[in-house]
Amino acid sequence: MSIDLAIDGAVAIVTINRPERRNAMDAEHYAGLSRAWIEVRDNPAIRTAIVTGAGDKAFSAGADLKSFTADAPPLADTLLTQQGQLLNRGLEVWKPVIAAVNGACLGGGTTLLLATDIRIAVRHATFSVSEVKRGLFPGNGGTQRLIQQLPHAIAMELLLTGDGIDAATAERWGLVNRVVEPDELMPTALAYARRIAENAPLAVQAAKELALRSRDVDLATGLRLEQLMLRLLQTSADAREGSDAFGEKRPPRFTGA
Repeated sequence: MSIDLAIDGAVAIVTINRPERRNAMDAEHYAGLSRAWIEVRDNPAIRTAIVTGAGDKAFSAGADLKSFTADAPPLADTLLTQQGQLLNRGLEVWKPVIAAVNGACLGGGTTLLLATDIRIAVRHATFSVSEVKRGLFPGNGGTQRLIQQLPHAIAMELLLTGDGIDAATAERWGLVNRVVEPDELMPTALAYARRIAENAPLAVQAAKELALRSRDVDLATGLRLEQLMLRLLQTSADAREGSDAFGEKRPPRFTGA
């Protein structure tokens, strides 16, 4: 019962390891997940990350509702906005994150999914934000990102009915990139991660940050931010290495400098 963090070369693998509870997360697991994301953000050896669940039944069933409704935190904690930040709740992680969805992706599992960049799912995976069936609504970005990432009518159907969809439907609507057989899940996710890790890390992180910030700024501001960021990257050692490698017809050796 833990949040496991393994590092494979430049790839971090974050595993929600509570299969006996369908990888549902109580306060302890959310705290562990927060620590894992901070390590991914701050460790320069990590260039990309994969998040998955233990076992073959569930990616995550989301928040362990019994633990939260039985022991609600003090009301004052709602003002501690920088406490226990998560990928889907305030923490800025510009390194790409890939979701390897190994089974049911429910509630908080789906809101975590929505904060990732590339998503691979097994054929038996299911997806839902069913909190309205239990007197709640999907927090940690559920009401914000779902409407950004899916057509309006589809997002509202999921939010308001609480009904779920299967992996094929999720792929059709662009919620996931690919649907694969179970034995192909981690190899496919790792292939994506390693392809990304081969690229210039500063450029990759800048591309992700600019793309996500574009949702919150007008086009003129976004274009100006692009211009300024590109000017910065032009002075980097990686930009020089990319140019030299292209001229010398060899693979580049990027260092993130």
